Amino acid sequence: MSRRRPGRDDTPDRLYTLTGGRSRAGTDAFDLVTLVVAESDPVPGMQSEHAAILRMCRYPTAVVEVAAALSLPVSITRILLTDLQDTGRISARHPRPTYRLPDHDILEQVLVGLRNL
Repeated sequence: MSRRRPGRDDTPDRLYTLTGGRSRAGTDAFDLVTLVVAESDPVPGMQSEHAAILRMCRYPTAVVEVAAALSLPVSITRILLTDLQDTGRISARHPRPTYRLPDHDILEQVLVGLRNL
């Protein structure tokens, strides 16, 4: 049984065409958990992948989810997202951490306690 791996079974020509020959996004603004939100609707004549991203990101969606839904490598997805961000069609933000690191004083007290053992 052969499993299809996103982006790996695509011809290099297709991926080259999708990105206009670029191999890297011009920015590091998008990591795997960056949340992307569409700021506009797709317009006629827009590249189909760009339109799919705008439809998909009506609500905050992680970059890794966008890549999986498009069956594209994350590197290619980042390039497409950069295109959309450059034209103001999407906004991106990193999720807020839900945890809070302990206070420095508490960590120091724990360290002193461990040394006393």
